[in-house]
This record gives sequence, structure tokens and C-alpha cells, in this order.
Amino acid sequence: MSIIELDHVSKRFGDVTALDDVTVRLEENAIHGLLGRNGAGKTTLMQILTAQAFATSGRVRAFGEDPWENTSVLDRTCFIREGQRYPDAFTVRHVLAAGRISFAQWDDDLATELVDQFRLRTNQRVKKLSRGQLSAVGVVLGLASRAPLTIFDEPYLGLDAVARQLFYDRLLADFAEHPRTIVLSTHLIDEVGDLLDHVVVLDQGRVVVDEDTEALRGSLVVVSGPSAAVDDFAAGLDVVHRENLGGFTRATVRHAPTGDAERHGLRLEPVSLQQLVVRTTTGPALPPDTVIRHEEVHLS
Repeated sequence: MSIIELDHVSKRFGDVTALDDVTVRLEENAIHGLLGRNGAGKTTLMQILTAQAFATSGRVRAFGEDPWENTSVLDRTCFIREGQRYPDAFTVRHVLAAGRISFAQWDDDLATELVDQFRLRTNQRVKKLSRGQLSAVGVVLGLASRAPLTIFDEPYLGLDAVARQLFYDRLLADFAEHPRTIVLSTHLIDEVGDLLDHVVVLDQGRVVVDEDTEALRGSLVVVSGPSAAVDDFAAGLDVVHRENLGGFTRATVRHAPTGDAERHGLRLEPVSLQQLVVRTTTGPALPPDTVIRHEEVHLS
């Protein structure tokens, strides 16, 4: 069942189009990655989903309903955003108390464990926290909420590698015991790649990738070897990216026949999720209606 449905959603700010005809379905009880470059439209999309902004056009549904001024939707949604702000007088304890009041499935025991593991002090004022500590508070709030729809917008900025890994481990463990729909918006793509069931990539306000992670990983390979051999192999294939160094070439190719590469004496390498996102968002302006879905490219 789709928890989130966006149909032909656009958002314009004056003459700037932040979202351009976005159509996406996010299924329940899965971890979705919302990826893309700065300014791609990710935060705008999340704000529309959580009723913090209007869509200029299109249809938005969460839990089958319009989220705008809809308490039945918003009470089941936890949005942890980058640079989350709290009242100046709030301590960490106050944030946890607000979570306890706001979320019906709040888990006090989990919150206490996470506060200890992230080495937070509950009597410390939030406005005195470092950036990493503030991110840790958001992680605690998002995980302990156990909200049916939990959205993290870059929740780990400032966290060191140990704290980020703690977040990933606790997220997976708690998700296994208490499935819900989680959306992660992040630039640390390789770090979260193994967490994600499904990936949506935005570029210039448009959806350019919308696919299950495993199918997406299998759709691209890097072929390397003598330039002439790579050119012969790639003739007629969809070459996403090419690098030439003297007489040597590395080409990122979609749906490559692996047996043919071996017969040509070429080397095949898998493409990481981060490389895939980079390769699909670093080109010139997008042609109209380009989107990768179901392991194909459709140009309509």
C-alpha cells in the first residue's frame, strides 16, 4: 500500500520552479532514500508532504488523505529536519517530553537508551548544544517517536562516524521490530545505501530515478579496457558516462551484456549507489520527461 502519493506535483517560487511535475509513490513499511544535489527540490517536497508548504499544482496524499491541516495525518508523521529549532528555554528533557505528548507510539525506554548512547545530558539547554549534539537530539526524537511515517532531512550533520553508525544500526534494528515508513534525505549516499529499500533521485526539481535499490544497482556497470574495445562493446548501448585516459577508457553503461564484455577482454565493475546518483545528476539541463523506473529509461 502506498503511504505517500504525489501526482504531477509542482511548486514554484516566483520564476523559480522547485518541483516540476513530480509523480511518486512510496510504499508502507519500507526505508526510502530521497537523494539529489543541493537545490534539487528535496526539502521542498518534504515540506509539502508535512503540510509546511502548499503545492502550486498537483495532488498530494499521505495515508490516503490530503495532509494540509489534517491532524489524522500529521499526528502519524514525524519530520526531523536539518537545523531543527526548539524554544530557547527548552532542554533535552523538554524535547523528549514534547515527543512523549506528540506521538502516540512514543517509546520512553528507547529514548532513554539513545540519550545515553549519544552521550546527551537531559538538563542541557538545546540552544547550547553543538551541531552534532543537536543532530543527535533529532535522531532520538525521530527513532523514539515510532511514527508510522518518519522523515529525516539530513539528520546527522555534525555527527562523527561512530555516532552516524550508531544511528544506522539502531534505525535498522528498530525498523525490524517495528516496521514503518521511513524517508531519509541525505548526501551520505554510500553510508546509507545498504539501508534503503527504494530510491528516488531528484534533479532540477524533477524525478530522474524512481526504483527499488537492488534493481537499480544491477542496472549499471562500469566497463574498462582499451578504448577501441570499449567502443565496440558499447556500440548501441546506453552510455551514461565515459572517461578517457590515453588509449584506456572507462564507461558507465546501462544493461550491459556481461558475457560480451568478457569475450572482449574488458573489465566489469559494479556501480555504487553514490556513483549512480552522481552519474544521473551531473549532466546538462535535463531533456523533458526523463525518468528511470523499473530498470528502464523512458523518454515520452
